Amino acid sequence: MQLFTIGLNHTTAPIAIREHVAFNNDNLRHALSDLSAHDVNEAAILSTCNRTEIYVQSPEPTPVLDWLASYHQLKLAEVKPYTYTLSNQEAVKHAFRVASGLDSMVLGEPQILGQFKQSVKIAQEAGTLGVLLHKLFQRTFEVAKEVRTNTDIGTSSISMAAAAIKLAQRIFGDLRDQHVLFIGAGEMIELCADHFAAQKPKSVTVANRTLERGQDLAEKISALGIKSEAILLHDLPGRLAEFDIVITSTASQLPIVGLGMVERAVKARRHRPMFMVDLAVPRDIEPEVAQLDDVFLYTVDDLAQVVSDGIVNRQEAAVNAEQIVAARVESFMHWLKKRDAVPTIKAIRDQAESMRQTELEKALKLLQKGESAEKALEMLSNALTNKFLHAPSHALNQSHGDEHTRVENLIRQIYQIKD
Repeated sequence: MQLFTIGLNHTTAPIAIREHVAFNNDNLRHALSDLSAHDVNEAAILSTCNRTEIYVQSPEPTPVLDWLASYHQLKLAEVKPYTYTLSNQEAVKHAFRVASGLDSMVLGEPQILGQFKQSVKIAQEAGTLGVLLHKLFQRTFEVAKEVRTNTDIGTSSISMAAAAIKLAQRIFGDLRDQHVLFIGAGEMIELCADHFAAQKPKSVTVANRTLERGQDLAEKISALGIKSEAILLHDLPGRLAEFDIVITSTASQLPIVGLGMVERAVKARRHRPMFMVDLAVPRDIEPEVAQLDDVFLYTVDDLAQVVSDGIVNRQEAAVNAEQIVAARVESFMHWLKKRDAVPTIKAIRDQAESMRQTELEKALKLLQKGESAEKALEMLSNALTNKFLHAPSHALNQSHGDEHTRVENLIRQIYQIKD
């Protein structure tokens, strides 16, 4: 049984592919349960805007990749060219690098660690973690913490939220006169809200599936002295024209903002520019919207160049981070090899115990017949010694040439025999 990571990310697949194999937290448990029926002993799925990765203990990876395509009702040929399969040591290294922010679009970004932990928690609750993956993820989070503590990997890291502000400022300059709309109220939107609130926009509106969660975020923004309100998603068609800046990040599997909705909004705005950032995977805004005049639409992939600012400093820190990862990978593989030896160790102990029980019964019978304790113990010890040494002695006597030398050296090492 081996450890595999099967997945795709922002370096191997465009968003048009990634959005079709994404999972949200609501369907992860069902997906894990379904995957467990495909010759997989342990499994966890990490799905973010930049990656979908499946960590499994399985005899081989092919059924997992087949399952990924089938689960999302895709043909294997549509997905396979964009995927990677990593096994054992490379899979361990990859997990450590991902959690440490070394494999992110934004080098050193901290959000991935929280997303990774949430995915593992869901797998734990779904009952698909065993000894191997539990140990792997425990070590993964320890390594990520060590990297954050002992390197400057997160220094000067520009988040997606900060990148969105940079782009908005290129279009509008000062954001104090702009009306901002957030679609969704999750972690990414909260992060964006913090950044945009610091720019003191004229107003902020939060559109969400449930009004209560949207109101919670609107109240936090209002406490900063910014006019804020919450609306429901079904209010968007009639309200979209009011907003200069639209930031969206939901877990919807289908677009929330369609081409027709934006066309009507642009017409109502009399062609005043509208800046839109779609941070969701799958996308919340239909991609055809980007073709409209006076609309500036950006996806997570479009932000890659902006977030590369400050990368030189982070790359220097990444060198130290990679050294930490390499050392911890070696340590984990050492644990894994020891774990692989457990069945052999158990077999040796079981065999020795069987020999002990057999000779003990013979010794007890001698005592019952009236033999002295000294004679019974002598026969017991001689019999055990002969049985324990029979296998290595036989192996040494039956070997020849180089093999004899190798066997002899191995026996000397095992029994700690000095010259």
